[in-house]
Amino acid sequence: MFGPACSIVGVVHVLPLPGAPGWRGSMPEVVARALADALAYKEGGVDALIVENMHDVPYLKGRVEPETTAAMAVIAARIKDKIGLPTGIQILAGANIEALGAAVAAGLDFVRVEGFVYAHVGDEGIHDSCAAGLVRRRAALHAGGIKIFADIKKKHSSHAITGDVSLVETARAAELFLADGVVVTGAATGEPADVNAVRAVRAAVGCHVLVGSGVTAANVDGYLPACQAIIVGSSLKHQGSWRNHVDAERVRAFMHSVAAHR
Repeated sequence: MFGPACSIVGVVHVLPLPGAPGWRGSMPEVVARALADALAYKEGGVDALIVENMHDVPYLKGRVEPETTAAMAVIAARIKDKIGLPTGIQILAGANIEALGAAVAAGLDFVRVEGFVYAHVGDEGIHDSCAAGLVRRRAALHAGGIKIFADIKKKHSSHAITGDVSLVETARAAELFLADGVVVTGAATGEPADVNAVRAVRAAVGCHVLVGSGVTAANVDGYLPACQAIIVGSSLKHQGSWRNHVDAERVRAFMHSVAAHR
């Protein structure tokens, strides 16, 4: 997934899953939509994919029901098998143990997690650090090949309780606690991260640095030299909304901008 150039990771936002209020009752429909989006990303030239249950609002805090974990494992396994790109998973909100379990079952390459070090207040309530339990579970499952990419000062959250701990110090703590990479975001989905903050984190840690929100064809040139991977979803959807299908034309235009600046 990581080479000499910054990698582009396309986000597959799966339709509402079993147990979610928006669940429509058809797993074949969910799988077909996810595969179509994943294929559009691949044909556009992205380097990797991540599968996320973004439509499962409102999110449970720090866990999900068994049917959600099972559904995510099924979908991610199909994508990995059919598309063939490095593939990761995130299960909202903060269901990091479940995400790791699904990744093991589906043969995935990485998990994106929140609440890895320190604590923050999300939409769902207070999220505490999960690093100790997650890293130990990964070791117990002999799943060291599944990389952990941890959000720091996560979007859609209040960080007042760690206001005296900088973004850089949070990144260093995540690295100390064995994260394979840290994810820097803007304040919300679709909002850009501060490029200078990304550069500061990159200079402070030896693990991978990823940007996790707000990257578009218009601003990607500023991020490419500052990080090792960009996770992008909203700007590559129809009308630039994460709720919509992946727009193949937007993917091609975005990757054209990436190629021009790599």
